[in-house]
Amino acid sequence: MKNRLKVLRAERDWTQADLAARLDVSRQTIVAIEKGKYDPSLSLAFKAARLFAQPIESIFDDEIEVTGS
Repeated sequence: MKNRLKVLRAERDWTQADLAARLDVSRQTIVAIEKGKYDPSLSLAFKAARLFAQPIESIFDDEIEVTGS
């Protein structure tokens, strides 16, 4: 899953450890999410959306293309 966590974090001058503390997860979890190796749980995605005051869809992209018929 693509995401904008790294960009949003950098805009605030937060380290991965800073973001991890704010989301109550490990720094390794943040590293894995930013690299696209781990998809966050729905509750963690909502928590990140609230933290950054943005809709989940603006932070996380499931990369699924929907085509019309």
